[in-house]
Amino acid sequence: MSNTTVYLPSVLTLIGIPGLESVQCWIGIPFCAIYLIAMIGNSLLLIIIKSEQSLHEPLYIFLGMLGATDIALASSIMPKMLGIFWFNVPEIYFDSCLLQMWFIHTFQGIESGILVAMALDRYVAICYPLRHANIFTHQLVIQIGTMVILRAAILVAPCLVLIKCRFQFYHTTVISHSYCEHMAIVKLAAANVQVNKIYGLFVAFTVAGFDLTFITLSYIQIFITVFCLPQKEARFKAFNTCIAHICVFLQFYLLAFFSFFTHRFGSHIPPYIHILFSSIYLLVPPFLNPLVYGAKTTQIRIHVLKMFCS
Repeated sequence: MSNTTVYLPSVLTLIGIPGLESVQCWIGIPFCAIYLIAMIGNSLLLIIIKSEQSLHEPLYIFLGMLGATDIALASSIMPKMLGIFWFNVPEIYFDSCLLQMWFIHTFQGIESGILVAMALDRYVAICYPLRHANIFTHQLVIQIGTMVILRAAILVAPCLVLIKCRFQFYHTTVISHSYCEHMAIVKLAAANVQVNKIYGLFVAFTVAGFDLTFITLSYIQIFITVFCLPQKEARFKAFNTCIAHICVFLQFYLLAFFSFFTHRFGSHIPPYIHILFSSIYLLVPPFLNPLVYGAKTTQIRIHVLKMFCS
């Protein structure tokens, strides 16, 4: 058995983007630029929300949580990815790979949960404006944030346990990916991986299915309420407050579902296309979120301009 498999490997090798190894150093340049803009944009967002007392409201607190999650998500993959692209350092310890996998999928789950919380905040603010301050207290915001973090961490944790406890022999130690993704690691195992696949699907559909349904129903109710408003100016103002959330929500879930389904069912799609889109899916939301909210949220835009002018 030792001639064809590897027993409990201590080190794995990430090859980056299969088929594009010769141009990975150039691909790293736009990836690094996106990462730096994401770090600067989200850090600026956090500084403004923390320093401005007028922004200590549920919507902006959730936006700050989203910014912190984006920084953590991008930072969990980019340093290693650039190490592969620029410095030819593809090796990663097996346990470090599992930890990176847990961080990536946990932060994805947290981001999805925060989008649900923001949709709920907009629903209450537009459909029940007089009760919004009484419902969305700071205590409730903290409870929602804690629940979102715990839900993601607890749901993803069994993925690590199932890999660590069920698999001892592996076909190879080479991962055809630029970061440690759940299914990419599972496919290395020289054992029955059906349980891991089923649990991975369960987590994906539990988180994304519930969150997507809840967000969609919230915005349907919001649109019904908005279109029933008698004044055109009031309708426009209410609808305008939701535009940034809708843009962020659409780009996050469209990229997520494309990456998810191509990895499991897109056998005809070239591997480099899938790996590129998987990497873009993790980097684009942290890059776009501060730009979208900075452009579409008047209060944040005013404070950004004030900061640069001063």
